[in-house]
Amino acid sequence: MASSRKLARRRSVTAWPRMSSTFWAAVLLVSLLIIYFGQLAAGTCEIVTLDRDSSQPRRTIARQTARCACKKGQIAGTTRARPACVDARIVRSRQWCEMMPCLEDEGCDLLANQSGWTCTQPGGRVKTTTTTQD
Repeated sequence: MASSRKLARRRSVTAWPRMSSTFWAAVLLVSLLIIYFGQLAAGTCEIVTLDRDSSQPRRTIARQTARCACKKGQIAGTTRARPACVDARIVRSRQWCEMMPCLEDEGCDLLANQSGWTCTQPGGRVKTTTTTQD
């Protein structure tokens, strides 16, 4: 009786590698598709996290993290209020308004300490953005 259990166990252990080559080709194809489509195209960005804090009246604090696949000489930045790849020189020199971070109808001004910028809308509303460089 014990030998039949060992034989049954041995058969089940050796059965899985004998699956058809079509099955393994499909597994390989799916794996490659997952890897390929998980990558960003060169020169593009996507928002990974976005947190908003509206606990203070008339003030919203937003923090976002973007993932970018920038080309050589570029670095993650902001263009028209969206994450984008920008010229690395702009970030190194901290001349934030050169990357056109505000919307078309907004005016851009550097903060006094060059740690970010403000976008002023025609109605007078001001959006302040500060940078963190990790």
